[in-house]
Amino acid sequence: GYGGVVDLEGTAKSEAELVTKYREMSLQPECDMAVDDVVNEAIVMDERKDPVSIVLDDVEASPAIKKRISQEFQYLLSVLNFSDRAYDIFRNFYVDGRLYYHIMINVKNPRDGIKDLRYIDPRKIRKVRESRREKKQDLRDKQKASHPGYNEYYLYAPKGLTSTTQTAIKVSPDSVCHVTSGLMDQRNSMSLSYLHKAIKPLNQLRMLEDAVVIYRLSRAPERRIFYIDVGNLPKMKAEQYVRDMMTRHKNKLVYDLETGQVRDDRKMMTMMEDFWLPRREGGRGTEITTLPGGQNLGEMDDVDYFRKKLYKALNVPSSRLETETTLNIGRAAEITRDEVKFQKFIARLRKRFSELFTDLLKTQLILKGIMTLEEWDEMKEHIQFDFIADNYFTELKEIEIRNERMNQVNTMDPYVGKYFSVE
Repeated sequence: GYGGVVDLEGTAKSEAELVTKYREMSLQPECDMAVDDVVNEAIVMDERKDPVSIVLDDVEASPAIKKRISQEFQYLLSVLNFSDRAYDIFRNFYVDGRLYYHIMINVKNPRDGIKDLRYIDPRKIRKVRESRREKKQDLRDKQKASHPGYNEYYLYAPKGLTSTTQTAIKVSPDSVCHVTSGLMDQRNSMSLSYLHKAIKPLNQLRMLEDAVVIYRLSRAPERRIFYIDVGNLPKMKAEQYVRDMMTRHKNKLVYDLETGQVRDDRKMMTMMEDFWLPRREGGRGTEITTLPGGQNLGEMDDVDYFRKKLYKALNVPSSRLETETTLNIGRAAEITRDEVKFQKFIARLRKRFSELFTDLLKTQLILKGIMTLEEWDEMKEHIQFDFIADNYFTELKEIEIRNERMNQVNTMDPYVGKYFSVE
């Protein structure tokens, strides 16, 4: 016999398998809604300005350098085509849990900076880190041997890394910009996507939904039971008699609308519908009873439970995914705790995503000779990226805070000079 194993956890052998799994998930309606919500919240499109801008207020550098940094940042956004493709780029980052870009430069004249950025499918590239083999003469020098260096490079296989036949190309780590979600698996070997924890609830929900459909279809009909009295007939004759009765009752006269004739439509009923049972003498003669259809077909509690569980795993407040709840645009005080948590989650995502800009900016500024690697390392902590916020709630909150302050001032006003100084 064959045993089937249901893999609810969705264990994947390699990063390529994982990414494929995440992409399949993102096509499921519930996941698609949740991913959409996250992307819409993180990337807000505005007709007049870019979805993200660079903030250099805390950077200690001359105004001229700051201006150059801003210009280069704008240039990188245009190379990424960010104002048009921001949604897709962020969606790829969120669903796959990783982003790879190949940095194209002019080899003859690197000072031109980044010429082009090409998106690489994460299933076709992976980072490899191997310790360098020590040369013979180095081994005599014990101290060198105790600190082996590492060779790091990316392996790129245009047809995907799974196929063993074709050779993969080595790519130097500097020419690839690589950003991950920051989540790792238990063994710390693979980057995960934020969708990872929804794999199991999604599989459970799908299975349950299928089971409900099958159960309803199979339990819907009422079935009849024919007890046929076979008297003292021997076994063979009794079975023959029951079969005769079956065929006799299966004649179905049908009126044909097209031709106006009555025709005999011998539809062979399946065992799903009827049971024919012989009954020996001493029973109660021939009898027909019915088996009721499924009674508890209206039960959806289990499905609802797993749907709620899936919503929790998708990082989006369930109030957003339930269609019944209305969008409450009132006072900011009425925002739920879930929403606040969601805002913080989005802020965290944007921080991770910004590493894309930091990495590209570093390469660009150093190639162009605007600053050295040391200067960049001092400066990079202070560079911030400002994403457009979904302005409605933010504005409401600011107005509310301002109103509260004005009320406070009004309350204090009579006591100024008596209890409070004018300051």
